[in-house]
Amino acid sequence: MGNALTCCGKPEASPHVGRRSGPAEPGYESEVYAAAAGDAVAVAPSPAALEPAERDVGTGEGHHLQHISDREMPDELALESNPSDHPRASTIFLNKSQTDVREKKKNNYVNHVSPGHLTKKYSSCSTIFLDDSTVSQPNLRTTVQCVTLAIYYHIKNRDANRSLDIFDERSHPLTRETVPEEYFRHDPEHKFIYRFVRTLFSAAQLTAECAIVTLVYLERLLTYAEIDICPTNWKRIVLGAVLLASKVWDDQAVWNVDYCQILKDITVEDMNEMERHFLELLQFNINVPASVYAKYYFDLRSLADDNDLPFVFAPLSRERAQNLEAISRLCEDKDLCRAALRRSLSADNFIGVQRSKAILS
Repeated sequence: MGNALTCCGKPEASPHVGRRSGPAEPGYESEVYAAAAGDAVAVAPSPAALEPAERDVGTGEGHHLQHISDREMPDELALESNPSDHPRASTIFLNKSQTDVREKKKNNYVNHVSPGHLTKKYSSCSTIFLDDSTVSQPNLRTTVQCVTLAIYYHIKNRDANRSLDIFDERSHPLTRETVPEEYFRHDPEHKFIYRFVRTLFSAAQLTAECAIVTLVYLERLLTYAEIDICPTNWKRIVLGAVLLASKVWDDQAVWNVDYCQILKDITVEDMNEMERHFLELLQFNINVPASVYAKYYFDLRSLADDNDLPFVFAPLSRERAQNLEAISRLCEDKDLCRAALRRSLSADNFIGVQRSKAILS
């Protein structure tokens, strides 16, 4: 699970490479299944190649060898490889979108176009414009649009077509109707991804926070399992991430059989198997720190701003200010209650607080 490199053994290939199966599309077999041709071997420099000062320091042989702690991967590289675990790492979807954003800005500059500047409203000394989306209570429609846009850039600017059989829609179709092979050769449009995710969230009555956690799990899966989201697997990967996020985030989670009622042709056994593989590939790491959640929220807002997604801005009135203050106080009260509960757990035997045991039947 760690990222440390040692000199004691030969590095092995990813444990998940051998599990990739299913029909491969032409042109990328070597990228999916080919292992490394060789491993770099560190050779200690000969004494003649060392400076006199280095030869004179110490009398024991091998004094010049690098310490094992110096061979460990720096924290910066570990952060870059795990953006869904560390708040300081840049999100993958925002990095993948920058190529299109730069191209869009370049075209606007050449054509002397300033998109959004005539329609956007800016705050001034007398008026403050705000939308109704906050970190604690994001706007559902806008958040789902941003999340699906992030998935769109993941598919469009993917590095390869690495996949696993459990997520391949050709091996595990979501519909009984025959899907033409041409469907899997083209990247889906953003509106098509949005329609699929919106249907799941509307039918299961999921929240906007669940959409953000879904994106965190999706990027964590791509990082841990070393796969790519592509036209053949994006639906099942998104479905697995939504299924897991709804169970972890919402108090009243949606059962697997409920998704079978939304997607009529999928079986409960298939949903259970996909959920089990998803958890194994995540190494059962379903924790989402508050700092990581906030990072994804603000990066999604940056993505929306770069792509001119509409936000409903309105002047800040006295009533709206009071509502925002009430929401903030409610979140603070919830945090204080959780903190007080954690502090009192260790003192239950002394203060005589008894809690009834929950009986599950």
